[in-house]
Amino acid sequence: MSLVTTSRSVVRALKQSASIKDATAASRFIKTGKGQYGEGDSFLGIRMPVLRQRANEFKDLSRSETSNLLKSKFHEARITALLIMVLQFQHGDEKVQARIVQLYLNNTLYVNGWDLVDCSAHLILGPWLMRRDKGILSTLARSESLWERRIAIMSTFHFIRQQHFSPTLKIARLLLKDNEDLIHKAVGWMLREVGNRDRNTEEEFLRKYYRNMPRTMLRYAIEKFPEARRQQYLNGTV
Repeated sequence: MSLVTTSRSVVRALKQSASIKDATAASRFIKTGKGQYGEGDSFLGIRMPVLRQRANEFKDLSRSETSNLLKSKFHEARITALLIMVLQFQHGDEKVQARIVQLYLNNTLYVNGWDLVDCSAHLILGPWLMRRDKGILSTLARSESLWERRIAIMSTFHFIRQQHFSPTLKIARLLLKDNEDLIHKAVGWMLREVGNRDRNTEEEFLRKYYRNMPRTMLRYAIEKFPEARRQQYLNGTV
């Protein structure tokens, strides 16, 4: 096998763009301290535009090598694997797409960062489920894994963009009592995206549930509301 077609060669190529300064900053931003969600993660210090460029260079990486890359100890290598999977999904036929989705679902253990989820879930799982049974999202939303729960809500971003809001609202209801701040932010963000397209739909949901929402979730959901309306929700006077 040619060196340029292996996961190791991709990592070597990534290391050419590594930055100690950016790696240090990323480790703080992603929260890798003891007991934090990114504890133990390793960073090369490569920014997203470069990762996208590398993913495009290696977009023909085999499925087995992409799987190996997704299991890398380096955060940016895992992102690159996911970006490659997105490209292969977008340019593949239904059989290719099915394999990519299966690879994704079989390896959620390694989609273990908010940025990894956010660059992939709505571009792989979302479009795959658009005209298929969406039960897997409810299963993911009930998972003990923070990242699987975030995958569940972020996958629905694709549906929102297609003006199909009910899956987002369903998953949002399942996650109302979630304990994780990263879920509160993601759910609030997706509700805000619903509202950007259909304010009435978002407000109908909020009127039912806003008193039971974590404060961060509510703040994200109403961020674009007029100030007077925001204060009504924040003060519980809607």
